Amino acid sequence: MSDYLSNYKLWSEDSYFDDATRQELFGIKADSKEIEERFYRDLEFGTGGLRGIIGAGTNRMNTYTVRKVTAGVADYINSVGHEAAQRGVAISYDSRHFSKEFASAAACVLAQKGIKVYLSDALRPVPLLSYAVRYYKAFAGIMITASHNPPKYNGYKLYGEDGGQVPPEAATQILIFRNAIEDIRKIKEMPLDVAIAGGRVEIFGKTFDDAYTEMLCELVIDRDAIAKQSDMSIVYTPLHGSGFRPVTRILSEVGFKNVHIVEAQAQPDGSFPTVKSPNPEDPAALQMGIDLARKVGAGLVIGTDPDCDRVGVSVLDKTGDGNKYQSLSGNQIGLLLMDYILGYKQQTGTLPDHSFAVTTIVSSRLAAIICEHYGVELQEVLTGFKFIGERIKIFDEEGDMHFQFGFEESYGYLSGLNVRDKDAVVASMLIAGMAAQSLEKGETLLERLADLYKRFGYGFEDAVSFTLEGKTGVEKIAATMSVLREQAELAQAGAMATLIPGVTIQAIRDYKTSRRYILGDDSKKTEEINLPTSDVILYELGGEKGMDWACVRPSGTEPKLKVYFGAYASDKESTNKVLDAQIRVIRAHVEAMLNR
Repeated sequence: MSDYLSNYKLWSEDSYFDDATRQELFGIKADSKEIEERFYRDLEFGTGGLRGIIGAGTNRMNTYTVRKVTAGVADYINSVGHEAAQRGVAISYDSRHFSKEFASAAACVLAQKGIKVYLSDALRPVPLLSYAVRYYKAFAGIMITASHNPPKYNGYKLYGEDGGQVPPEAATQILIFRNAIEDIRKIKEMPLDVAIAGGRVEIFGKTFDDAYTEMLCELVIDRDAIAKQSDMSIVYTPLHGSGFRPVTRILSEVGFKNVHIVEAQAQPDGSFPTVKSPNPEDPAALQMGIDLARKVGAGLVIGTDPDCDRVGVSVLDKTGDGNKYQSLSGNQIGLLLMDYILGYKQQTGTLPDHSFAVTTIVSSRLAAIICEHYGVELQEVLTGFKFIGERIKIFDEEGDMHFQFGFEESYGYLSGLNVRDKDAVVASMLIAGMAAQSLEKGETLLERLADLYKRFGYGFEDAVSFTLEGKTGVEKIAATMSVLREQAELAQAGAMATLIPGVTIQAIRDYKTSRRYILGDDSKKTEEINLPTSDVILYELGGEKGMDWACVRPSGTEPKLKVYFGAYASDKESTNKVLDAQIRVIRAHVEAMLNR
């Protein structure tokens, strides 16, 4: 009998598994493909942990897979030593289905294995979990969330002792310990009430929230502008997630008195009933906020995703009929915040020497121009905020440089040193403050963005995604990346016809082999890429300003192949024209390979 059928038989028949699990699996007994999908592997690590469809099976998110990975975490911590176990693990969760139950299951496994646990008394978002690791000086952190994925998903994000996502070396060791567990039925739990009574589990709440809010208040930019525009009308929606309490609290604390909440989306609900997707990257997710903004006369709409690490923005466009709202891209928000923070600090003499900012290889190239203008070093890292957190640790905490701001194009931003993952709470505060400063100057955020392009040049970015779920989807994505990688190697050897038809490519960066292939040169030069290896291919396309690019990578958190684009030119029309052409040609090329 194959392994997946053996696992199916165990899970569907053994009394260790609860009745609901066995009933669910009994219902698919005639569906061999579904059985294989659920049991052909253990749920794999993506960017910083597990993420998958909720359901019964080794390849699904459920109490048993949570227990197994937590047992691996516990065995890893105990292998490090008694001090690590005593420092313990901070745990929080968001509004998704079974998030609280999964958090409790993780706490009970850790407690049984002698590890101290700090468990949130209610749902709290990613940035607060990251802060909790540092606040309690814990050795690790666990956040139960699937971020902005559809309702059928949940996940398990792991954090290291610096509050950043778990580093690759530790993740590898945890996987080894998890995979060494041959019989899931041998994993034991300490009842939660017993663990609390015995001091193994400590519940945290209000005192912790007060400390987090106090820390954020130290990161406010231009308090005078906020004080003068304290009545500025703002609409906020947590999109049924965990952001309601911390975001509304910080906006109130810094002085905003006219914040309107989208009540239909204020309460936590893992079904996310009012949106197609709880993803602030999608302008449609903010539509109820926009509708409320029209009623109350607000010029700014802010929305955060379920675990409140991403934030989307829509702003009033006063041109035309004056009742239209325009959503900003993740890159546009990041560039505006970068200019806002660095500009104010330079103006007030509070920008330290040896300052640096961090962004990713798929984010706007205008970030480098802005940083150069302010005399700040920009560091580029791979996609994934854990790499931004890693740079903060290396160059600020352990070095002699000063971190100012980090962002990635997927609506993630960070200011300050006490959180090491993207933080939509501090970003919401900064966005509102920036809007207040703009209003004080008599401009909207759209006018501020237009001025930014005028000062630093035009640059537009976009991305398309191909969703391919299940085992077949994984195989198609892997095959496509393999073909693109082969094409890059052939192109470097002189076989230019193997590249994307109709696209001029100057160089190709293959982050899996850590090589940059320089094309169109008789010497066939290659250069080493000094970043961690990753399944990513980036094309340098040149263009009017020599900065155009496209990038292909599998998502680390969703069953998707993502293709990113960036175009830069002297004016808005030319930039859009180049970007549209890139998307049309390269998208068709990738899609054709996926459909072979």
